[in-house]
Amino acid sequence: MINILMAASEAVPFAKTGGLGDVCGTLPLYFDKSEVDIRLILPKYGCIPKEYTDKMKFIKSIEIPLGWRMQYCGIFELEHEGIKVYFIDNEFYFKSNNLYGYMHEDIEKFAFFCRAALSILPDINFCPDIIHSNDWHTGAIPVLLKTQFCDNPFYARIKTIMTIHNLSYQGIWDKKAIPDVFGLDMSHFSINELEYNGSMNLLKGGIVFADTVTTVSQSYANEIQTAEYGEGLDGVLRSHSDSLVGITNGISYTHYNPANDKYIYKCYNRRDFVSGKKENKQKLQKDLGLAQNENTFTLGIVSRLTKQKGIELIEQIMHSLNERDIQLIILGTGDKNYEDTFLWYAKNYPDKFCANICFDDALAHKIYAACDVFLMPSLFEPCGLSQLISLKYGTLPIVRETGGLRDTIEPYNEYTGEGNGFSFAPYNAHDLLFTIDYAHKIFNQKSAWQKIVRNAMRADFGWEKSAEKYLELYKRLLS
Repeated sequence: MINILMAASEAVPFAKTGGLGDVCGTLPLYFDKSEVDIRLILPKYGCIPKEYTDKMKFIKSIEIPLGWRMQYCGIFELEHEGIKVYFIDNEFYFKSNNLYGYMHEDIEKFAFFCRAALSILPDINFCPDIIHSNDWHTGAIPVLLKTQFCDNPFYARIKTIMTIHNLSYQGIWDKKAIPDVFGLDMSHFSINELEYNGSMNLLKGGIVFADTVTTVSQSYANEIQTAEYGEGLDGVLRSHSDSLVGITNGISYTHYNPANDKYIYKCYNRRDFVSGKKENKQKLQKDLGLAQNENTFTLGIVSRLTKQKGIELIEQIMHSLNERDIQLIILGTGDKNYEDTFLWYAKNYPDKFCANICFDDALAHKIYAACDVFLMPSLFEPCGLSQLISLKYGTLPIVRETGGLRDTIEPYNEYTGEGNGFSFAPYNAHDLLFTIDYAHKIFNQKSAWQKIVRNAMRADFGWEKSAEKYLELYKRLLS
């Protein structure tokens, strides 16, 4: 039996702001419980739904040293879908409904969380073989384990994994936090440890001190070792390339499956998708006030409206899209200039454009089911989940060849019939528009289009495959 403690700042269904929460809340469910005892540890946020807090069992309280101060730490436990979840309670740090706030406050509260995650292990009578940290919020765990807990025999054999979900977020703050918050001497403020351009960098610390570093796709693992994508840590990552592994995320086919999706107008599968998608398209067109035509090439976007997601490229081709027999449905929030652009087009051309500046899970499912293609022209994309969801719904992704998009979307080859979507490489609006036009041409070749849709819906990116690869990694690390 392998004992794993997964430490994260968020996890569904308890608290979530993005893909990190999806991964950390879902991946543990897919391990064989006869082989792996995987447990999850999270902060006890004020936003956790009452249906879960009411079921939590109080274990005990202890005091945690944080620099020069002692802080209360309550330990709560809940079993959810066969997984034991521990919650660290301290209302000073976690009472807010917002998971993240100002960086200096976040540094202190996640420093507390990291120390608590290590300190409570004897109290919960669980000694993990591996602690699996996720993103900078838990980057201090490998650091503290090898600097302040290493002399305690209880912790001596614990290995650590540091998973990078998005290198853009690193936990950078003033170096004074090293002694003040972490209780470390300034010898650890060095180029080989926590120092980063005169500041402290917690993600760097996690990378340097962890036994293995992973990220969420093989292409992203390669990209972040370059200056273009490395966010200033490419040199550090190249120096740890021997222990850097890319494992592609998965999705839950329980939650995302057009065969039994409660949110869509008509359920369908790989055998009857033609009629199923036709009905979903027509009904969504009607509900959103778009011109109702089953033959109109319909593009969907469910995304944060930010530069990282390539939204600037879509903004640049809106005029050209307006000249084509195309409809565009947008769902998401983000930068105000993008929101305003899409709202303007939706107001002035309501038959062709629909902008929903919000997040609506039910509408997201309807867009995946109704549209012909899904646009995801990201500047960079560690893994991406939306393209995996769209595949399952037979909505062909148009992606830029970067990170996990490159690893999961095989561009259509009209000579062999292979492929599950469309892609382009250079980050510019011209190539995006060219790819949309090419996909539109194939869309009008019904037999070819239906073959690609079948390829897409046949693709398997369920969490089972990711869990298998993580299990191989755990076994390799322990051997």
